[in-house]
Amino acid sequence: MDFIDGEVSPLSVLTGALAIGASMGYLFLKGSKKEARGFDEHRGESVLTAEERRKALKHRGWGYDDTKFSFNDDGEIYLTGKRYPFSGLRFPHFRPWMEKKVGLSVEDTSFVKAEKPTPKSPVLNKSFLEAIKGKYDCCTMDDDERMFHGHGHTCQELFKLRYENLERVPDAVVYPRSHHDVEAIVKAANEHNICIIPFGGGTSVSDALECPVDEQRMIISLDMQRMNKILWVNKDRMTARIEAGIIGQDLIRELESQGLTMGHEPDSVEFSSLGGWVATRASGMKKNVYGNIEDIVVGIKMVTSVGTVEKSCEVPRISTGPDVYQMVMGSEGTLGVVTEVTVKVRPLPESRVYGSIAFPDFESGVAALKDIWRNKTAPASIRLVDNEQFQFGHALKGPVASRMKAVADKLVKLYITKVKGFDTEKMCAATLLFEGDKETVARQQKNVYSIAAKYGGLKAGAENGFRGYFLTYMSVILTCVRTGCRKLIFSLLGLHT
Repeated sequence: MDFIDGEVSPLSVLTGALAIGASMGYLFLKGSKKEARGFDEHRGESVLTAEERRKALKHRGWGYDDTKFSFNDDGEIYLTGKRYPFSGLRFPHFRPWMEKKVGLSVEDTSFVKAEKPTPKSPVLNKSFLEAIKGKYDCCTMDDDERMFHGHGHTCQELFKLRYENLERVPDAVVYPRSHHDVEAIVKAANEHNICIIPFGGGTSVSDALECPVDEQRMIISLDMQRMNKILWVNKDRMTARIEAGIIGQDLIRELESQGLTMGHEPDSVEFSSLGGWVATRASGMKKNVYGNIEDIVVGIKMVTSVGTVEKSCEVPRISTGPDVYQMVMGSEGTLGVVTEVTVKVRPLPESRVYGSIAFPDFESGVAALKDIWRNKTAPASIRLVDNEQFQFGHALKGPVASRMKAVADKLVKLYITKVKGFDTEKMCAATLLFEGDKETVARQQKNVYSIAAKYGGLKAGAENGFRGYFLTYMSVILTCVRTGCRKLIFSLLGLHT
């Protein structure tokens, strides 16, 4: 957590809250069984195309336009829209917690500009536009498209969209259909002195999509989302060749339909692309089992200003070096445009189990996690949250389903605080996700809970583990602006009175 003059920074809490409208649906609860699936399966709707997704997204914030926090007639915060299982759900504890802990007030309403920001007239290079005709699915100079492609999702960029304007945005947005289209476009850009900024899902938090203010040449945003096919899957080698523009949730769904998984789930999986994962050297929630993106990638095809880079041999490891792929990963689009990626795939895990552990304090939790790591028994995902995050998670609980559930919750709290002596102002929790064959999962659970008990850890159940894993998805990667402006916070949260 960040602190300002000894107080909890509102925007450090905001990192968790901002994405509730974005990643709400990646995990869902089906009866008492906890499962992980693609969004379309529980929504019962057709999968969004690239065009439909683009139109449905917020212009000046994260996530879908129909999903935001609002107040009901009783003054309680709830989630709007019908897109996710939690849409329409009340959060009776959220407003009191935000007012007490963060100091927010409903009187501090948003002062966001009513009118949408508009870009300056585009700089057009007619000879370049003529040269790329027929080499794309779409080329547009539409103002909304240019604004959408001119920023990522740092708080600084969102602030400009809401209260100021973007000084420089792409002059055109081009949607290639294939690797050959990208080669032709890059070649023409070289010949006509044009700037290219590759665009995947637009979830960048490193200013990689920001256009230089003083750039006089034409800038095009090369949107890869229509290059979204799985080209082939080799179940003998357990690899797959995939176009770089595919969005994470779509890739997961399509691989699952073949009984396979990459196992890569960054927090932004609902909106980020495979090419973006490569370009940012992304890490995933389940890296303990599947590794980070650099451990999963076998091959990369990238178009550069001097030609296409690709190894002729695609195997998990080569003894010679230096490895050009290691330079490509994390290059943020500065070296070229990633068009296709070969990745390792695995069979879907036989068993998937959520769990959680309550610790008396953060220090005990850290010591337990170190011991679990030393004993090489870490599950697919294990995350320790401090007391502030722990309380934040409880603030986002929905209404109690029944009187019996309310009584049960009180008894659990009494047991933890009175019998076990936990201090609610110090205790923290670890969320767990075990994946693998049944025997491995059972062994890991036994080892993890046994080690945790040595440090005062209490088994806290699968439901809390599910909720905790879900809350981590809500924590979208954002660069926080150090400011105490309450109006800005309410605006970014999407709260309306």
